[in-house]
This record gives sequence, structure tokens and C-alpha cells, in this order.
Amino acid sequence: MPISLGELATRFGCDLDGDPDILVNSVAALSNASPDSLSFLSNPKLKKQLSATQAAAVLLRAEDADECPVASLISKDPYATYARMAALLHPSPEVIAGIHASAVIADTAKVASSAQIDALVFIGERTFIGERVYVGPGCVIGPDCKIGDDSRFIANVTLPRQVQVGKRGLFHPGAVIGGDGFGNANTAEGWVKVPQVGGVRIGDDVEIGSNATVDCGAIEDTVIEDGVHIDNLCQIAHNAVIGAHTAMAAATGVSGSAVIGKRCMFGGQSGTVDHIRVCDDVVISGRAMITRNITEPGMYASHFPSEEIGSWNKKVARFRRLDGLYERVRKLEKGEK
Repeated sequence: MPISLGELATRFGCDLDGDPDILVNSVAALSNASPDSLSFLSNPKLKKQLSATQAAAVLLRAEDADECPVASLISKDPYATYARMAALLHPSPEVIAGIHASAVIADTAKVASSAQIDALVFIGERTFIGERVYVGPGCVIGPDCKIGDDSRFIANVTLPRQVQVGKRGLFHPGAVIGGDGFGNANTAEGWVKVPQVGGVRIGDDVEIGSNATVDCGAIEDTVIEDGVHIDNLCQIAHNAVIGAHTAMAAATGVSGSAVIGKRCMFGGQSGTVDHIRVCDDVVISGRAMITRNITEPGMYASHFPSEEIGSWNKKVARFRRLDGLYERVRKLEKGEK
């Protein structure tokens, strides 16, 4: 439904430079916005697109407003404000209460009358589905699970057993929450599987991306606290604890029994060894590997950026000669020949 710039400014606490009666009904990038769409500028690298935008209005900081050729909604944090406005202009589909005829629901399960259960869903014994929950096609929610109000499982999400989900959770296609952790004992005869008997506890307002996995605990539960956002293809191993409002980009891996603090950020393909501890307010750059506890907030990195192949090969060759150089220096320091 279209909404006026004046209403947006009032509702989200922005200063408006432009006609408050202009209507917008969608959001778009600066480069392809139309006269009925809202756009935003938060990355300075995209500032060159501002002068040519065809948007009805642009969300931006005060220092960029003079260069905006259309109406401006001025905010101290344009990206966060844009996210809230976009949610208003593009709301999630309304939950339509009811259970599809092809769904299979155990006799001991309880499903709130306001929930929507779509085609080919399976809900196991003693599982509870809260108010206004949406369970999309092909989802499997096994026994002894509890799903909080207003959570959404988009499609083909699997909770094998014993998973607790708080309110307003969002789970994207292919996510697996509560599969077995990688627990194996090495013996002379080969690997012996260690039974994984714990569950998973997930707080409120958690989002887990497509094909991400959160393993069940080996004995105690794996824990994902409130407000955590986990991107596609991430792996959270058994008994890990992820602190509130931490965010992890694609292909991040957290090893078993690692404890990650609150408000941390992990770049893509970063990871940890097992039993590691990371304090609150830590930023890990992409592809970094954490091998020691981090006890001080800050930014951490442990990777080499890419460069021209010839230059990289020369540096690798020098690195391989490092042991010889070390021995020469050691001998010189001791006066040896």
C-alpha cells in the first residue's frame, strides 16, 4: 500500500526535505529506482549514483542532502532506517490460519489455531507450535520441539528433534537445526560414533539463513541467544554458544563448545577451533581463523588478501626459505660458523 513521505518521516523520526504528500510503494537501489520508489545512500562508494537517481526520495545523512536531486529523508543511520521502512513497504505475507490436508501432525502435538501449516509438513510427537507461526511447504519439525509465536519457517526447514525456538524466529529454506554433532571417538578398530543427546535452544528474533546448520548438543544444549543473525551456509557445531545480537556472514564455521560473546561480527568464511572463547564486541574479518581465546574487544584478522600470482609465488618461495634464514641468524648470534 502506498505511503507518503510525510508519514514515513513522522513514523521513523526523519527530517524531510521535500513534498510530504509524495507517495512511495516500493524500495529500490539508487541506480534503478523509479518515481514511486524509495532508495537510500549509506555507502560513500555509491555516492556517484545519487545525482542521477530517479527515486521519489532518498534516505541519507545530513551531509549528503545538498547533493540529492530528489526529496530527502535525513537520518543519522540511513541503512537501519531504510530496513525499517522497507519492512513497512514490503511486509511478510500474512499468516492464513489453517492446516493443509497433506500435512502430517502427531496426535500429541499441539498447533495454535492461528498458525499456518502448509503442504507436506511433518510435525512430531509432543511438539508445540505457537500463535501465528508459519510453517512452509516441506518442513519437518520433529518430536519434542517448541516453536515461539510469530516464527516463520519458509520452506524445507528441518528440526529433527528437541529444538526450542523463541518468538519471531525466521528460518530460510534448507536450514537444519538440531542435526547430530560431529562426535566420534577414535579407536584402534576405527571411529565410534558418540550419541548426541542434547538439543538446541534458540532465543527471540533469531534469523538463520538457507542451508545453514546448527548441531544439537552432545550432552548439554547448543545455544543461540536473542537477536542472532546467521547467514547462508554457516555451520554451528555441537554445544557452541552464540551470544545475543551476534552476526555471522556466509560460510562461517564455529567449532564444538566454542563460546562467542554478544554483539560480535564474523566475516564470510571465518571460523574457530573448538573450545575457544571470544569476548563481547569482537569483529572477525573474512576468512580469519581464531585459534586462541580473544579477551579484548576489537577487530581481528588472520588472512592474506589476494594479489598478482607472480608476486605471491615469490613471497611463498621466500617463506619456504625462512627456516634456513632462522638458523643462520641463530648461529650468528651465538658466534658460530
